[in-house]
Amino acid sequence: MDLRQLTYFLTVCDTYSFTKAARKLRIAQPAITKAIQQLENEVGLPLFIREKRHVRLTMEGRVLKQHAIDIQQKIQQAKKELHDMKEGICGTVQVGIPSMSGSYYFPEKLAQFQEKYPDIDIDIYEAGTTEIERDILEGRLEMGTVVVDDVSNNLDIHPFLQESLMLVVSPSHPLAAHQAVSIEQLADEKLIVFKGGYYHRRIIEQVGASTKKDLSIAFETNQIAMAKSLTAKNFGVSVFLNMVVSKDEDVTAIPFDPPIVITLGIAHKKDLPLSKANRLFLSFLTKNADTSTSDQ
Repeated sequence: MDLRQLTYFLTVCDTYSFTKAARKLRIAQPAITKAIQQLENEVGLPLFIREKRHVRLTMEGRVLKQHAIDIQQKIQQAKKELHDMKEGICGTVQVGIPSMSGSYYFPEKLAQFQEKYPDIDIDIYEAGTTEIERDILEGRLEMGTVVVDDVSNNLDIHPFLQESLMLVVSPSHPLAAHQAVSIEQLADEKLIVFKGGYYHRRIIEQVGASTKKDLSIAFETNQIAMAKSLTAKNFGVSVFLNMVVSKDEDVTAIPFDPPIVITLGIAHKKDLPLSKANRLFLSFLTKNADTSTSDQ
């Protein structure tokens, strides 16, 4: 079993076809067929079920696929590590960041980090925490921001921020006069929500499930400014981190009772070394962490 065979195997897994795999790799199909047959002979088990127009993995093939992905990732990581050692302090930080913390927490941290390490580039991948976690687990992203108490056991987590979730309403909304609200009250309101993949969306969906009510989704957007503007105009109510609305005079932020406090952390796969640039960024972020809940 060698790396070339595993590369051919994974390409067939991705394309469901020996012919398409050969085309993608720009090699002759018999080379693919021979490599897969050698693998199957070595393990003594069939890896694919051959059908007329495509192939699909056997149970044994699915097991090998996961190990092959892990092997490829470790080799890529080794290359990164060796390159970093050769080049010194340089490279690219690649980190997944959701829009709220990306807009209101990270800009200052990123500026401070780049001032300290001017030769390191920063590549931000913006998505919700749920999507970020999935991309890390599936090997598309090395590290990113997740909600600490809601992640896979296959990830290492480094907390860096605690924030309260707030109900946000127009100053003219009846709830604006309340000192606090229950999360269940969301079920009776028109809601302005983030699209799928965001933790806040999942919390709101859980309200619908727990109250057994059909939620009234008035608008879906991942644009913070639009969501706040619509909320200010009483188009609906929304849920934001406290940092997003604490200084905003156009809307009223109301704490939940009991409080909903989330801890954000940087996650990466266990037993998969980070690149030097990502290690430096992770160390910088955790040393400057703010894990005391912001004032409401």
